[in-house]
Amino acid sequence: MRIAKLLKDRELAERFLINNMNIFESIKNSWQMIVRNKVRSFLTMLGIIIGITAVMIVLSVGESVQGLILNEVKSIGSNLVGILPGHSEEDGPPSSAFGIIITSLKYDDGEAIIKENNPHIESLAMYVSGSDIITMEDNKVSATFYGTTASYLDVQNSTVERGRFFTKEEEMSNARVVVLGSQIAKDLFGEQDPLEQKIKIKKANFTVIGILKEKGGSLIQNEDGNMFVPISTAQNILLGINHVSFMRMKIDKAENIDGAIDIAASVLRERHNITDEKEDDFTISSTAQALESISSITDALRFFLAAIAAISLVVGGFGIMNIMLATVQERTKEIGLRKAIGAKNTDITRQFLIEAMTITFISGIIGIIIGSLLLFLISIIINALNYKWDLIISPISIILGCVVSIGIGLIFGITPAKRASLLNPIEALRYE
Repeated sequence: MRIAKLLKDRELAERFLINNMNIFESIKNSWQMIVRNKVRSFLTMLGIIIGITAVMIVLSVGESVQGLILNEVKSIGSNLVGILPGHSEEDGPPSSAFGIIITSLKYDDGEAIIKENNPHIESLAMYVSGSDIITMEDNKVSATFYGTTASYLDVQNSTVERGRFFTKEEEMSNARVVVLGSQIAKDLFGEQDPLEQKIKIKKANFTVIGILKEKGGSLIQNEDGNMFVPISTAQNILLGINHVSFMRMKIDKAENIDGAIDIAASVLRERHNITDEKEDDFTISSTAQALESISSITDALRFFLAAIAAISLVVGGFGIMNIMLATVQERTKEIGLRKAIGAKNTDITRQFLIEAMTITFISGIIGIIIGSLLLFLISIIINALNYKWDLIISPISIILGCVVSIGIGLIFGITPAKRASLLNPIEALRYE
């Protein structure tokens, strides 16, 4: 019994050793095939390399963009609540968030919320916006202007560096005064002092009364490049409208946000004669809710783009299949010789599958390296543009790249491997 067990163990060990030698031999053959046919191998691997690079960049850039947007939203303030016109479903923002004009919010709605004197609502600002070619004598600059309320500074945590902001009286009286962001002040006036100078917006003359302190670039609102006029002036003189594009409330503490939202919603429903909240013609959401909504949208978008990028992997897979079929034909005699000296169909199948997976794995590694270099370059460029961009090389994209590349080799290598294993050894040895 003991002798039989020893013989059996030895047989298993020899078989394990032979199998491992076959695996290493197959990997070695794969590398020799790549080196022997450099141009053909490169063109075959190119599809996998491009596919892995594209998927890696899409996933990592998507994650970085998501982080950038979320950081921008957080920078606005965790204690801010936005009020948008139009009703929103549970799975997304109202259509006004995508630029569709909805006129359900009015200036008096904001004033009514303020008059509730809720101690948790510290301030409320209202906004409308437009764009125009701004003129100062012979100098012209394309810019966005915002009509807003005197409470803008408090809500946005902004500071006037020189001059002053407009008053509540100017907010309500169509006063033709304007406050400039730091960058547009430089673009229009250069080294001159802008205060008390005249500029022209939509053929109307405005007096510059203040310059805001520089804040730096932002994806959501570049305050430095914008200008601000009283909301009544923007509505009546510049835009010819009577509605408000959106409002922002500043809440004293995060734990009081829900209560403040309920009060604002109650005021708006009463003013708009709404009895059922499902019929609301407005949407109120906090920064936290906005972050959640943005995260779900960007997650769906980046995985959709990654799926599109992955199509190139399928194309690359067919390239792998073609080169392996050609390899089977080139090595017909070798296959016949191996089968003649005892190689089984499974041995031949395994040999060609390992070769296919080796090629795709090498392609995947090259794709990951190229993708990482491109991501590093993207990070340098965007940070040079004064945006806070975090270089994120997603571990998921690296793992996915390796697994997918091997999987493609397995899937698209099956047909050539099967064809090789089914060759008749006698006919294969006679093949010329």
